[in-house]
Amino acid sequence: MNVNPSTRVEEGPLDVPRIRADFPLLARTVHGKPLIYLDSANTSQKPSAVIDAVDNFFRHTNANVARAVHALGEEATSAYESTRDKLARFINAPSRNEIVFTSGTTQAINLVAYSYALPRLKPGDTILVTQMEHHANIVPWQLVCERSGAKLKVAPINEAGELIVERFVELLTPEVKLAAVAHVSNVLGTINPVASLSRECRKRGIPLLVDGSQAGPHLRIDIRALGCDFYALTGHKLFGPTGTGMLWARREHLDAMPPFFGGGEMIREVRFEGTTFADPPHKFEAGTPNIAGFVGLGAALDYVERIGFEKLAAHEGDLLAHATEAMRRVPGLRIIGEAAEKVPVISFLIEGAHAHDLATLLDHEGVAVRSGHHCAHPLMQFYGVAATLRASMAFYNTFDEIDAFIAAMARVRKLLA
Repeated sequence: MNVNPSTRVEEGPLDVPRIRADFPLLARTVHGKPLIYLDSANTSQKPSAVIDAVDNFFRHTNANVARAVHALGEEATSAYESTRDKLARFINAPSRNEIVFTSGTTQAINLVAYSYALPRLKPGDTILVTQMEHHANIVPWQLVCERSGAKLKVAPINEAGELIVERFVELLTPEVKLAAVAHVSNVLGTINPVASLSRECRKRGIPLLVDGSQAGPHLRIDIRALGCDFYALTGHKLFGPTGTGMLWARREHLDAMPPFFGGGEMIREVRFEGTTFADPPHKFEAGTPNIAGFVGLGAALDYVERIGFEKLAAHEGDLLAHATEAMRRVPGLRIIGEAAEKVPVISFLIEGAHAHDLATLLDHEGVAVRSGHHCAHPLMQFYGVAATLRASMAFYNTFDEIDAFIAAMARVRKLLA
């Protein structure tokens, strides 16, 4: 992994109280109670460094990118494009020109669906996904299958919430033209063995797309080691602003893919007789982008690199173990999916209580958890439930917060008894 020389990793153990002071929102109260934020898989909180970067851009640099030779335009372009370099380093990409800016993982997957997959699909072809996918890694493939006559195949999981790898491999038959898998499940926290799945796909000449939305905040990502063909990230889960993200793709794929959107800044020359497009990645980036958002995302990447992923992961692993052990002792509580390899995400139910009712009552205790299907209807159907609660942690959470969450559940259960 090539680390940005301007972001030296801080020495010593993770100083969680100091980390928390970097996140202004964590200091607020909700319904008169200290906020316990356990919904980071939905969106992470933002450090002051990110907030300040966005504020500073609008106060001192605000201009459009790639369109002006005046000082503000050049400063804006430099700040915006520096995030492309940071993302390339963050995932260890071979080239910055393989990083396409998107509004998030959903747009990135749709870009691959319509620009790469659709022109290649025909009746009888299939796309392989897994049973644990987010809707963003299901619906785009369904749409292009409907238009092309191709079909969707689904690799199963087990009760622990782990992909049955041998079945995934068995389903990599000659008619599969693309496989798509979550690096980390947004519901279960399961970490999928992407490197081994990539090897099996490469043996058969099948491109693999990886949805990295939930992996980015927790795992050190190395595209070269993973060996996939496409990788998507979402900025707002990675402590950056909403409306930011990226698609990484192998250069040969980007060269062969036609533009998905048309407009300004993705062209070399336009005539009424036809248009010559810019080289990747710019041919996929039509229109005025979320400039301030990407400046903020660059600050978020700097922030986590300064702290050090290894320290973050160690603290999050301890949080997950502490929360899992405590939740197992709660009467009537069922944890949904307990994979051996997980990030700090726990989906659960309590016997006799509806997930939405529990989430509402916990909110009045100051605890923010998610309830619902989590954009994963097929996964809910697999477990035979309509919804779950989800407690998702990040490196800014504490053991005291977990204990307070467990105590709040005990009070809430008495209200529902």
